[in-house]
Amino acid sequence: MFSKILVANRGEIACRVFQTARKMGIATVAVYSDADRNAPFVRMADEAVHIGASPAAESYLIPEKIIAACKETGAEAVHPGYGFLSERASFVEALEAENIAFIGPPAGAIAAMGDKIESKKLAKEAGVNVVPGFVGEIRDTDHAVEIANEITYPVMMKASAGGGGKGMRLAYSEKDVREGFEATKREGLNSFGDDRVFIEKFIENPRHIEIQILGDKHGNVLYLNERECSIQRRHQKVVEEAPSPFVTEKMRKAMGEQCVALSKAVDYHSAGTVELIVSGADKTGESFYFLEMNTRLQVEHPVTEAITGVDLVEQMIRVAAGEKLDLTQDDIGIDGWSIENRVYAEDPYRGFLPSTGRLIEYSPSIEGWSDDGEVAGKERRGVARGAGSIRVDDGVFEGGEVSMFYDPMIAKLITWAPTREEAADLQVEALDSFRIKGLGHNVDFLSAIMQHERFRSGELTTGFIAEEYPEGFEGAPASDTHLRQLAALFAGAEFDTQFRAGKITGKLAGIDNPPSHWMVKIGSQSFDVMLEEGGATVDGVRLNGTWDWRVGQTFANVTGDNEMVIQIERLGVRWRITTRGASHEALVLPARLTAHEGHMIEKEPPDLSKMLICPMPGMLVKLHVSEGETVQPGQPLATVEAMKMENILRAEKEAVIGKINAEEGESLAVDAVILELE
Repeated sequence: MFSKILVANRGEIACRVFQTARKMGIATVAVYSDADRNAPFVRMADEAVHIGASPAAESYLIPEKIIAACKETGAEAVHPGYGFLSERASFVEALEAENIAFIGPPAGAIAAMGDKIESKKLAKEAGVNVVPGFVGEIRDTDHAVEIANEITYPVMMKASAGGGGKGMRLAYSEKDVREGFEATKREGLNSFGDDRVFIEKFIENPRHIEIQILGDKHGNVLYLNERECSIQRRHQKVVEEAPSPFVTEKMRKAMGEQCVALSKAVDYHSAGTVELIVSGADKTGESFYFLEMNTRLQVEHPVTEAITGVDLVEQMIRVAAGEKLDLTQDDIGIDGWSIENRVYAEDPYRGFLPSTGRLIEYSPSIEGWSDDGEVAGKERRGVARGAGSIRVDDGVFEGGEVSMFYDPMIAKLITWAPTREEAADLQVEALDSFRIKGLGHNVDFLSAIMQHERFRSGELTTGFIAEEYPEGFEGAPASDTHLRQLAALFAGAEFDTQFRAGKITGKLAGIDNPPSHWMVKIGSQSFDVMLEEGGATVDGVRLNGTWDWRVGQTFANVTGDNEMVIQIERLGVRWRITTRGASHEALVLPARLTAHEGHMIEKEPPDLSKMLICPMPGMLVKLHVSEGETVQPGQPLATVEAMKMENILRAEKEAVIGKINAEEGESLAVDAVILELE
């Protein structure tokens, strides 16, 4: 067994590997860039080596710097995590040349399966069903249009070396291909150093199901059941669960055996994932197709660990050290249900735009990885379930910064329960207790998904988010009963605040205790609230309940007719409560002042209709127009790259370009004015 390993990665996955290494008694080495100098994973490792500037291309993506760090510290093996160098065969070969072990698959398997074009050819030759498409070299945009027309629309354009949702474009017409082909090539080149693109038929109403593979160097390969990863946004997974609510035992066996055969064909060892696209319309479960193989550990590996009890990172380390698997296929069962939600630095209330900045407040549902490498709470067969069946994998800290240079993930929230319904309920509860302030995040959105009737029914496709939130996200819908309860809580908060203020010594004489009768305005709805012992009456409906909130606190536990955890804060003269997938703001006035509320002046927002505003921090990759040019609705105006994703900003109406305020290659702040319209 190794005595010291280096993790060639950052953030939560580096912390994750360190946790298991510590458990195994193996010393650890971190490598870090300028942006990560104070990151938790650096403190968590036994040793740390600085490897360069913040951009990944100047640090984490340079094999020579990783090898130099190994030599400097005496690390015998490298775990690549996911992303960065994890699927680069040349990196494995470079390590082997220096007699450094790679904790992952052999270079040949990475070369064969990591390249999406070559892997499809191999899968087809092996008799595996593949999605119809073109896997040869595409010369230019005109050639791409010709291919797409032959396959028939819709088609998917993908960067050959892509992953993590980057370098992918869905095209429903020739216009989409012409607009998206070059952008797909650029994303592939910028993110992976490879601008090759392939095109395939897009299967409508698809489900994304993947099989976890685990093999050793002695020819043994197992499948550890499946994961359902259909809920995606821009091809980036948002929610994952194991097992899948769609997969039958017969289907699981057929998928698993096919994926094992494919793995053996390339002499695969270590952990890997075969991704399949499945027709949700075919209830027989026979219509599944090979999509790609990820020759690395997946982001969503914790849900597999939770239902199998297998520590995948530990198995990867043992396999790399030459050990045989101590498991057989018969040992792999399914115990309960696990769901993972990815907490991202993005604002769902603003079209899911990337959000970077400082975490002014960060408090997850439970503690994530601590500095001594232990997972919070009691372990079960490794790190599978965390504390109280809630596990948080993170790599950030309060006061730290979510950088524009890397993936926008803040944390992964994993829950386990005997049933799917209970695991989803636990997610809602845990998300209510997740506190993030300082940048936009998707906690409300994740909670809304967990409560959604369609999610609960298991009727999922990769189009779930686009279909259920076509106009964007405005918060989880609230029932009349829920709004009445919130109105009572708002009134209670105002009462307690005024009551506390009234106890201050030296107050003005003649100020009475606050009233019990209030008017609460939530959005456009007004509620008549009478606070009473053990509850309140709202619009004539009695609500029973109490809470443990004290003035100045952020969280409160509400008991009574509807138990929940809320986050509450004062915003000037208003209040905000966040719970159950939505943030609600309210104005609270004594009932006697209700008649005057209509005379309060609302501040008019500025007119921004004649400006193209940068919606997120990023780089202006391309200007599609020039001053004096007339543009039509939907016409591309500018392309901004943020967190390695290109975002096309389009005209909303016919107009003439007046003044251009930014240049290509310029770094832009959020709300920067790119150009002005006449």
